[in-house]
Amino acid sequence: MKKLALIQLFALLAVPLLRAEPPGWAQVPGILARIHAPVFAPRDFVITRYGAVGDGRTDCTAAMAKAIEACAAAGGGRVVVPAGEFLTGPVHLKSNVNLHLAVTNSILKFSTDFKAYLPAVFSRFESVECYNYSPFIYAFGQTNVAVTGPGMLDGQATDDNWLAWKGRKNGTNNQTAANDRLKQMARDGVPVEDRRFGEGDYLRPNFIQFNRCRNVLVEGVRIRRSPMWEINPVLCTNVIVRGVDIVSRGANNDGCDPESCRDVLIENCLFDTGDDCIAIKSGRNDDGRRIGVPSVNLVIRNCTMRDGHAGTAIGSEISGSCSNVFVENCLMDSPHLDRAIRLKSNAVRGGEIRNVFARNLNVGKVADAVLQIDFLYEEGTNGTYKPVAQNVVLENITVAHTPRVLNVRGFPGAEISGVRIYHSTFKEIAKPDVVQEADVKLVDCTLEPAK
Repeated sequence: MKKLALIQLFALLAVPLLRAEPPGWAQVPGILARIHAPVFAPRDFVITRYGAVGDGRTDCTAAMAKAIEACAAAGGGRVVVPAGEFLTGPVHLKSNVNLHLAVTNSILKFSTDFKAYLPAVFSRFESVECYNYSPFIYAFGQTNVAVTGPGMLDGQATDDNWLAWKGRKNGTNNQTAANDRLKQMARDGVPVEDRRFGEGDYLRPNFIQFNRCRNVLVEGVRIRRSPMWEINPVLCTNVIVRGVDIVSRGANNDGCDPESCRDVLIENCLFDTGDDCIAIKSGRNDDGRRIGVPSVNLVIRNCTMRDGHAGTAIGSEISGSCSNVFVENCLMDSPHLDRAIRLKSNAVRGGEIRNVFARNLNVGKVADAVLQIDFLYEEGTNGTYKPVAQNVVLENITVAHTPRVLNVRGFPGAEISGVRIYHSTFKEIAKPDVVQEADVKLVDCTLEPAK
């Protein structure tokens, strides 16, 4: 245990946290000053010049790769998807390349031929590193990469293909056995190079993953029918997700999952998802502690969250910790949106969540609670790692209908402290709050019971 604690300490020291800076919203201007959209050379590489055919049937994978290669070799620019439906397998971006869907009827339709996403690439499945099916759009170790434009990315995932692997309707060809094997490998310290998955393992890929990249932009696109998480930057710095429109309600269809990222801006987006609209992560269990990189400095603003498990979540894969999250001016409203703000961990995940701020949220209706902090999630107390939530501050929250304001569940040995809600109004409250082993206070708030 002492050796592990030292490893964790050194890992955290290697990625400087901002605890010494002024607390609260005063940090935001400094964070935003460091976040800049990548700039691309004024050169266009239209995919039809490289053999792509927009008939929705012709396989354009090779044409896409040729266009990206030509763009990168020329020093960068835009790889342009014109009007049409272009069927493709995985798209692997390179430095200084902007994949641009030029018009609203520019559509990339991703193949449902699973073998098209092999050979396996270095990725993560539920925040555990491994080699697996390629994400539909993928970049590894690149600088200045983007997906932009008003067009559509259609993953074509249904219960008859990718989503069947979740195992809801199929008792045999599902992810359970491989998922269990991967997590055991992480517990056993198996090198990532030896964690090989692919055909016959049924681990679904994420839609967009930028892994270990710098200067990342996803702007304007519409995303539909994803096999799993939609936008997943991993170990990235300087990330902007702006103006995206995500409607995808399949299993585990999180909208945006920044993992172990620094300096992230998510703004002006629509999330209508089958899981958390936004879920901030930093690695799962032993694998998250091994990597030891927290998510730090995330600004979320002017977004609309509809269906989903939470408007903004932190966790549950948060073993590498998280600090400095700012959520403001968002609309969260749906009878199928469970919570507005959600923090989740347990004694197996551990992790420290510090300095979470939310203000000026307009919450129409949620199905469970406005704020949930759940440290009894999944494995609950059955572990040795202390989860921490400290300095969680909400202010000026307006809620038209909620069963309860708080659903906060800690346990002896965990820490939930400094949770405050100021100057907020909650209406149509139907149930008493749940607060267990936690320091939570409401100050200058109006609470109106359901009639």
